[in-house]
Amino acid sequence: MAVAVKQKSNVVIDYLRPGKKFPHVWCPGCGNGIVMGAFIRALDKLGWSKDNVAMVSGIGCTSRMPVYLDFNSLHTTHGRALPFASGIKFAQPHMKVVVITGDGDALAIGGNHFIHACRRNIDITAILINNYIYGMTGGQGSPTTPAKSISTTTPYGNVEKNFDACNLAIGAGASFVGRSTVYHEPQLEKTIMAALQHRGFSLVEVISNCHTYYGRLNRKGDAVAMLQQYKDNSVTTAKAKNMSAEELAGKHIIGTLHKSDKTEFCDEYQNLIDACQKK
Repeated sequence: MAVAVKQKSNVVIDYLRPGKKFPHVWCPGCGNGIVMGAFIRALDKLGWSKDNVAMVSGIGCTSRMPVYLDFNSLHTTHGRALPFASGIKFAQPHMKVVVITGDGDALAIGGNHFIHACRRNIDITAILINNYIYGMTGGQGSPTTPAKSISTTTPYGNVEKNFDACNLAIGAGASFVGRSTVYHEPQLEKTIMAALQHRGFSLVEVISNCHTYYGRLNRKGDAVAMLQQYKDNSVTTAKAKNMSAEELAGKHIIGTLHKSDKTEFCDEYQNLIDACQKK
């Protein structure tokens, strides 16, 4: 079924929370603004009421997003966005619950919650903005910091192997997993729309620039240079199917990586209630 698109230039403004929250805290050129715009446009095209959307975040640069957007919102503690979001979904299963998180917030202190949210397949859309570093607290290495990369806690190069958030989500049981970059905004918007409409736990990993720390420390250049790198080093899922492992080395595969029709957690729980009531 075709989705109606609103033809107006101020659609982003319509979803911002007015008042004293601006100007925002993000660095000039930060990819978080691109992600926020893509999310707003995706939601607007779906025509969903703001009153039926809950946005939850933890701590970090990305986690400031619910402060700026006019939804039901929770700005929670570090790494705990998914437990809070699960509680909302469990109590109000009709609501669409969205978690905005970063690589450190979701995969370090929040890693166990991430795994079990995927395992339960609860109907939450998690948008994980991955900039390979802790941006808000000083440029420390995160679980996605690539091996040999420089951070303030790995000044001689990171010796740890980094997480692949999408593979982790698939292995843990998420029923929708997609990836995009902040360069590929139209594709990002479509992936977010698909994730929002999916019934079950959906992850959208967004590869984003932190030129202030990761880019500067690793000589990746400014925001524009880093976006150009995402353009040059990304391949679609369709193209990736015909490429060898050697050809895919260092590439970001973007698009829908995984989708299945597993039963959603709240639906499973309601089935249990219904069965108990019949006894």
